Amino acid sequence: MTKILVFDMDGTITDLYGVKNWLHMLQSEKSEPYTLAKPIYNPDVLNSLLRILKAQGWKIIVTTWLSKNSSDSYAEAVKTAKLNWLKKVQFPYDEINLVAYGTKKTSCTEAYHGYQILIDDNADVRNEWTLGATIDANKNILADLATLICAE
Repeated sequence: MTKILVFDMDGTITDLYGVKNWLHMLQSEKSEPYTLAKPIYNPDVLNSLLRILKAQGWKIIVTTWLSKNSSDSYAEAVKTAKLNWLKKVQFPYDEINLVAYGTKKTSCTEAYHGYQILIDDNADVRNEWTLGATIDANKNILADLATLICAE
């Protein structure tokens, strides 16, 4: 059986909302908030947990929205900034979906058969998830990931 963890980025693993003037910058089509955002969790700790889960057969997918109402050139800048952020913190993902704002996240992974867990800070996104369980990223996700390791 395929086991998949689907991670959101903004507000889940990146502290986008902690960047000063983040909303104004996004509305001005500046990609700096995506570059300046700090990790919510210590990358060494989070990545260690994820590497163990990967060794236990879990696939790691990042599914993240691009900025709302953005031009094509800004969407490309955001994609680049998010990819660079993941590289900088060495987040161990297997696949990434950089999709238009508001895209149903189920549409990105519904072709996979197996057990999927969405990790997202947005309650509406978690509530519309129909492919398995969810983890509320407004809480400490490290404990939930450790529980998955112990369950193996």
